[in-house]
Amino acid sequence: MSLPLLGCIADDFTGATDLANNLVRAGMRCVQTIGVPQGDVQLQADALVVALKSRTVPAADAVAQSLAALRWLQAQGVQQIYFKYCSTFDSTAEGNIGPVTEALMDALHGAGRGFTIACPAFPENQRTVFKGHLFVGDALLSDSGMRHHPLTPMTDANLVRVMQSQTRRQVGLVAHDVVVAGPQAIRDRFTCLQAEGAGVAVVDAISHQDLMQIGQALAGMPLVTAGSGIAIGLPQNWPQLQGRTAASPADALPPARGWQAVVSGSCSVATNAQVLAFRRSGRPSLGIDPLAMAAGEDVVAQALAWAEPLLASGPVLVYATAEPTAVRAVQERLGVARAGEMVEHALSRIAAGLVQRGVRQLLVAGGETSGAVVQALGVQRMTIGLQIDPGVPWTAADTPLCPGEPVHMALKSGNFGSPDFFTKAFAQLASQP
Repeated sequence: MSLPLLGCIADDFTGATDLANNLVRAGMRCVQTIGVPQGDVQLQADALVVALKSRTVPAADAVAQSLAALRWLQAQGVQQIYFKYCSTFDSTAEGNIGPVTEALMDALHGAGRGFTIACPAFPENQRTVFKGHLFVGDALLSDSGMRHHPLTPMTDANLVRVMQSQTRRQVGLVAHDVVVAGPQAIRDRFTCLQAEGAGVAVVDAISHQDLMQIGQALAGMPLVTAGSGIAIGLPQNWPQLQGRTAASPADALPPARGWQAVVSGSCSVATNAQVLAFRRSGRPSLGIDPLAMAAGEDVVAQALAWAEPLLASGPVLVYATAEPTAVRAVQERLGVARAGEMVEHALSRIAAGLVQRGVRQLLVAGGETSGAVVQALGVQRMTIGLQIDPGVPWTAADTPLCPGEPVHMALKSGNFGSPDFFTKAFAQLASQP
């Protein structure tokens, strides 16, 4: 049995499927686990992706989870470690991107030593880095909808400054003029930065070709930290992968059956547009109210009672998605942490209840929501299928809630997907052989 080549640690579940999707498209056989596997687990794959729910937990907890994932991946014999975070560099003022990067570097190289990159760019999804600044489409990150994120508001687009505030190591920049000069120029810049005392380099990238150039320059680097875009350029570094196509067995999923449902907790601009499009299409949709939950109403039972008679007629949507002003009003009443936890808990219980009622095709919008739903379903690993939109594939997973019947799931980062994503995703799944 061949050993896996790449071991990945993702800080949320949608990010893990986003990363796995890009690896599969580039020809790598990929297995995604939910959390660090326990016991003697043997997985045959080119890449292993450990999905954690560590983006917004206290930094010490994120570090502990990430180090546990690192130890497991090292025991599998991987050649390179990849720490994956969001393409909008989602983090609180304290981390967790910087603290986890520091901990992984210390574990791999020794305290204060080593060198890695930081690059959340994913041009195919309109995430680019130029002169060290992160853009979402044509807007700086700090001018995008991410400035209103309820848990990780991003108000500074300067990634060198953001990363420097979270890490003890000096942070430098590999500018775009170096990137376009090719892999050797990028490696030479790495050498210069290390000589100047830097331990982390933010790397510019504005095109797919940039990702391929950077990918070549990262061959042999023990630790890579990035969004999912950099993964597109890494498989070219392993000769045994050359010649594979994206239409490989890694894309194959079992036939889809059962009812369809969407559970949405993200309040991003993209997800608000997707919820609105679904509602305007006339399909059944139900919003849940965090203030009603706080007042003691059983919104879970109400939502399931509403959905049950509608499932046979097509997809239903249960959502807590709202505009920023409405989110802030709830947070002011309940507190940020309490509001988020209540919504996640309720939506995960609703998702579990829908599966128990026959849903076998489930879309989940939002990273935190996806993590809660996958845990509520008791999913341990997922098979990655074909891409719906950049960064979002269909997957198939087993759950003890319906033994022997796989549940097709799409875990969508809040920021990803076209306005018609919900309906398009089900149509694509139905068209698969």
